[in-house]
Amino acid sequence: MDRQLEKQCFIITGGASGIGQATAVWLLDRGAMVAILDSNPVRIDAVRAEFGPDAARVFTTVVDVCNEDSLTNAFRQSTDYFGLPLAGLVNSAGIARNVGFMETGADMMRQVLDVNVIGTFLASKAFVASPRIPAAAIVNIASVSGMTGNTGRSAYGASKGAVIALTRVMATELAAYGVRVNAVSPGPVRTPMVDSIHARGFEARWTSRIPLRRYGQPHELAEAIGFLVSPSASFITGDVMVVDGGFLSAGVEATD
Repeated sequence: MDRQLEKQCFIITGGASGIGQATAVWLLDRGAMVAILDSNPVRIDAVRAEFGPDAARVFTTVVDVCNEDSLTNAFRQSTDYFGLPLAGLVNSAGIARNVGFMETGADMMRQVLDVNVIGTFLASKAFVASPRIPAAAIVNIASVSGMTGNTGRSAYGASKGAVIALTRVMATELAAYGVRVNAVSPGPVRTPMVDSIHARGFEARWTSRIPLRRYGQPHELAEAIGFLVSPSASFITGDVMVVDGGFLSAGVEATD
């Protein structure tokens, strides 16, 4: 396994499950050190035990991505633990709702926007304010739901569309700080969050529109995220990499 990221430190929000956890594994496999920030202490304890010998290169802490003080403390603890500047941030913390437009209330809209958009914004600010290597990187997790009008996605789709716009603004402004910023936009991926909102009939409709005829796996998203956060993507910033099995590009041709 390529150890190109040896002795480089990365922070992953929402890193105790799904895409975030898979990204942590990808980074650890390449010699990196990883701070996993998550809101669920039970998941944090469980995931740490799964890393086995690699656990020595993992720092974990509970964080509320909507709370600036919580994030500031978590980033400070992470840099203190490793004693090295940060190389990258993956904003993977997020929540999803599959609720129709007329059934979506203001409280639900605010909750989803707070976690997915404000959380990404605040974590990124905390990262830029932390000790960093000269060429650092941020990867935000967007979604195809922020790029097309999927039903039941008023709150989630709006939040991920905002993440895409935020990514491009950040890429433009943060280049002056030596920070590249990109986004990965997944289609449906086999994660606990997706499983909780995709019923069997809903899943069948999604799959029928995906040329590869299946959901993605977290490790497949981790490959894209890992590339963008690594030095291999040193001249890429402001990009939104779609990893969706062909869903967005297919149009009517994907249907049987």
